[in-house]
Amino acid sequence: MTSQKLNPPAIAAPVGVYSHGVLAPATGQWLHVSGQIGVRPDGSLGSGFAEQARLAWENLLAVLAAAHMDASHLVKVTTFMTEAGDLKDLNPVRAAFLGEARPASTLLIVKALARPEWLFEVEAVAYRA
Repeated sequence: MTSQKLNPPAIAAPVGVYSHGVLAPATGQWLHVSGQIGVRPDGSLGSGFAEQARLAWENLLAVLAAAHMDASHLVKVTTFMTEAGDLKDLNPVRAAFLGEARPASTLLIVKALARPEWLFEVEAVAYRA
């Protein structure tokens, strides 16, 4: 049995690429992915928000792949960004990496991340039956 996306008609439909809830069966494998930032494999930081967001999503999917998972296994995604004005650049990146997956999701606009040059971070929980 795979996870079930929950978007009950009693509340407004999601306003983006996510589901209000994801129900996963009791048996299976859970993967908690630490916050991924926009760095390349050599440790260099992407320039600007859009590149950092793309690199962070690539890193997140690489962790999923190491566990033999992909975006369809995502249950919950939490996104942190430092500038609300960059939201217009996030949605196309997010949609490209999620495809048809609709994990539960939270987006936070924060004053800063752990380092001032970091503009974007994404963490996730994934499940495989």
